[in-house]
Amino acid sequence: MNEYSGKLTLFEGLSVRKEWDSENEKWWFSVVDVVGILTDQETQRGATLYWGKLKQRLNEEGAELLTNCQQLKLEAADGKKYLTDVADLEQMFRIIQSIPSKKAEPVKQWLAKVGSERIDESINPELSMQRAIETYKRKGYPEEWISQRMKTIKIRNELTSEWKRGGVIESKDYAKITNEMTKKWSGKTVKEYKEYKGLKKEDLRDNMTDLELIINTLAETVAKEISKSKNPYGYRDNLDVALEGAEIAKNTRKQVEAKTGKPVVSKLNAKDYPKNQLINDSEDDE
Repeated sequence: MNEYSGKLTLFEGLSVRKEWDSENEKWWFSVVDVVGILTDQETQRGATLYWGKLKQRLNEEGAELLTNCQQLKLEAADGKKYLTDVADLEQMFRIIQSIPSKKAEPVKQWLAKVGSERIDESINPELSMQRAIETYKRKGYPEEWISQRMKTIKIRNELTSEWKRGGVIESKDYAKITNEMTKKWSGKTVKEYKEYKGLKKEDLRDNMTDLELIINTLAETVAKEISKSKNPYGYRDNLDVALEGAEIAKNTRKQVEAKTGKPVVSKLNAKDYPKNQLINDSEDDE
């Protein structure tokens, strides 16, 4: 089973959706997005129509490699996911060659760079971590918060590796277990937690306070260690172990709240980062 982690990246300020296929170690790029850039389309509909005509022509010419594209559900501008034609790096290069455009060479160089960076990161994970650090710095996150966030990413990767070792391989199951863990230690599902912070598409962990990150990391760290000891197998057993870790984190949260008189689960989000509030403050429940 392939595991896909959705990303939205940019070429000269224009969006190109891409998905990483961890099983086959390659990127899938949205054909419509790249075609839109090459042909200077003002709307996605224009790019879609252009790609439709090009695909028909290529089919008539017998260019099966170019048109036998996979489809993945990618998020559109309206926030909904739709089946979208995607191509790997080799297919995308061939498609680009079929479109007369002054941007062809820069786009090919950009695609090659994206592919190379991801391969380098899979060989040396520190490159991925460094890239994340630089991204957070550009967004204005405090140094202390970035340090804690890097720890959470490391622990998260170790935990999902444990789940994979225990026979849980589908990303939807990772999300379900994570949701149950979050609900156990925080009292809120991921959706409820995001709504509490006033978030929509934003990443929940990127909007947690330093203390929230610590408690969440405690839940995942303990779950990981229990998993190593018990060797659970299958979704249900791994969920039970995960909830054991979350239960310990919940008890810790309550102890912290009893000592400080303040709730750990906070309404603060990324908008508060410039004030360093995510490190120093938490607000009382209203």
